[in-house]
This record gives sequence, structure tokens and C-alpha cells, in this order.
Amino acid sequence: MNVTDVRVRKLLAEGKMKAIVSVTLDNAFVIHDVKVVDGQNGLFVAMPSRKTPNGEFRDIAHPISQEARDLIQSRVLEKYQEALTMNDFEALKNNPDFILDAPLRNPVLMEDKEEEAQPSILETVKTDIN
Repeated sequence: MNVTDVRVRKLLAEGKMKAIVSVTLDNAFVIHDVKVVDGQNGLFVAMPSRKTPNGEFRDIAHPISQEARDLIQSRVLEKYQEALTMNDFEALKNNPDFILDAPLRNPVLMEDKEEEAQPSILETVKTDIN
């Protein structure tokens, strides 16, 4: 099995859920609504799930082997980290399915210029559009 594409659909700046992505396997099967979650032990990937009548959440689709889970998780977290940088913002901006939930700041630029406020990604999009 190969993870042939990971698309960041939505970035969230607040709360434990940080992103929603779609994962394509072998250019043949796509899994939507995969979530990047900030848990007690750091970031992890949660597969799409549905709430059952008794209140439990059950995965709709999920990897069977640990090897497959590790492969999907590593690729998703890699793409999530790329999406947080300004270098990958051009790809996100041109993705018609991408939704930015809240303004995010580029951590690399903020370290370089602590006193100078950097424009948010949302402000950058507005500038590029105009």
C-alpha cells in the first residue's frame, strides 16, 4: 500500500483538532475527514468516525495493521507540518477545497522578527486576491 496523496482540507488554530485532511491510497481509494489531533502525547491521526446510538464513536474506515497505520500517520503529519509553513501556503491557497478556520502565523517568520507583527495567512490571501 502506498499513500499517494494527502490534502489538507482545513486548518484549525484553536482546540485539540488541528486539521482535517483527505488521504489517497494507491491512486485508487480516498479517505476523507481524517483528523490531526493534539493529544496528551503530541499530535496523532484520527480516522473518520461516526457516533453510535449508545454514544460511542466508531471508525468508519481504519488501517488493519500497525505498519499501515504508521505509514498513514507519518505522511499526514508531514503534510500538516508543511501546511503550517508559508512555503506550502501557495499549494493550499490554490486548492479549491481548502478552508482556513482561523488566521495562523508563520512560526519561522515570528522567530526571526519577534517585535514585528507578521501578517496572518488570511491577510496574505486577501492581499493576493486584491
